[in-house]
Amino acid sequence: MNKTFSFIILTYNEEIHLPRLLESIKGLDAQIFILDSGSSDDTLKVAADFGAQVRTNPFVNHPKQWDFAIKNFAIQTPWTIGLDADQIVTPSLYRMLEEFDDLAYSDVNGIYFNRKNYFQGHWIRYGGYYPIYLLKMFRTGIGYSDLNENMDHRFIVSGKTTIWKNGHILEENLKENDIEFWYSKHRRYSDLIAQEEIEREQKLRMQSIRPNLWGSPDEKKAWLKSLWRRLPLGLRPYLYFGYRMTFKLGIFDGKKGRHFHYLQGLWFRLLVDKKIGSLRKQQKSDMTEVVNQKKTADKRALRFVIILFALYVIFSQGNLFMNSVLSPSGHYYSSYLSENLNYVQWLRSAIIIPSVWLIKLSGFYAIHNEMDILVINGPHMRINYSCLGLGVMSFLIAFVIAFPQRMTSKLKMIFLGIAVIYLLNVSRITIIGIILSEFKSQRNNFKYHHEAFNIIVYICVFALLYFWIKRDIKKDLTTYNLK
Repeated sequence: MNKTFSFIILTYNEEIHLPRLLESIKGLDAQIFILDSGSSDDTLKVAADFGAQVRTNPFVNHPKQWDFAIKNFAIQTPWTIGLDADQIVTPSLYRMLEEFDDLAYSDVNGIYFNRKNYFQGHWIRYGGYYPIYLLKMFRTGIGYSDLNENMDHRFIVSGKTTIWKNGHILEENLKENDIEFWYSKHRRYSDLIAQEEIEREQKLRMQSIRPNLWGSPDEKKAWLKSLWRRLPLGLRPYLYFGYRMTFKLGIFDGKKGRHFHYLQGLWFRLLVDKKIGSLRKQQKSDMTEVVNQKKTADKRALRFVIILFALYVIFSQGNLFMNSVLSPSGHYYSSYLSENLNYVQWLRSAIIIPSVWLIKLSGFYAIHNEMDILVINGPHMRINYSCLGLGVMSFLIAFVIAFPQRMTSKLKMIFLGIAVIYLLNVSRITIIGIILSEFKSQRNNFKYHHEAFNIIVYICVFALLYFWIKRDIKKDLTTYNLK
């Protein structure tokens, strides 16, 4: 019998999942404890066949069920591993557990596993869904269930934790092959999450984990949740879905993956927000407005997504196409358009000329042509198409146009956003020219200035959008039913 770790598994009608999980850990010869919620299928028979110790406890929510399991099973091993019935220990994680040496982890109290999530047989690789690190292994007597959560369960430990990036658990709920089961489950989840958020607003629930963007996976998640709760209700699902599909590359997850991202990233989040709105209205005894809010939110969600992605594709791909038309080396080069409507070169010149002027103003001598800046005794900088910022401008314009707001406000935001991107670009070229002229030995440290600039620009753009929305959304609450 394994004397290092034991497994705890939660079950409820898991006859299709439990054999798969138990087979994946059978060779580890570890003691298995199963807490069942009153299964009516063959779950308990499967557990008995594998020699598991079983207890039953009525289900309230996952955190309370895990709390009961940890406190009521007599775990004798120094480590406990908590798994859900629809998870599987992969061969890579199996080998790590098989070779696990408690002495080598004497200063560690918790271990994060890396989860691979599957939906209807398809691995959800993008959209921020991989990697996801879950604290699943903890020292017995030190790890506990976070009871301040109402739906999402997590284990908490004091002291040091570590991450097994290659220690994968595979999670796939086979019941979700019937999409109605998925809908039903997430409707229940949305009730729990909505109630939890209302209770947090009323200070009835507090955050157990200290939010820290640069901390452990759970601390980072706590930070993101705290940010999420400050975003405007009804708008945040759109922001999240757009971010998930574009910047987290969810569009590359295939047809099933995109369907999953829509359901989990937009539909479910909208449902939660609508239920939060409903609970707020119930407190004011105004249920009629809640119903109208739900209908409006559904229509706006579909319209926003379609317009955002359509415009982004049109603008970004249109600019790329026009660059091939306006550039002499382009596949569709047109000398007439290049001479008379070359907005790409106009923008390039608008960046180059003031940058050269500012470099000269700083005491350095610089010359330029249509494409290049040369600082005497300094760097040579070529301003390519990718340096112009047209990609982020395309996203900004598409987002602002797609977002339901007054036209005058949209125009102001577009002009302001483009101006900010342009000024940042000029500043970047100027600063690089000055610094690399002054500190020639530091040139190798600026290899990734494109990436750094993109990060800064996107932060500024999202900040602009956030404050724009925060300022103007209050004026449109009645019109768009987002109160």
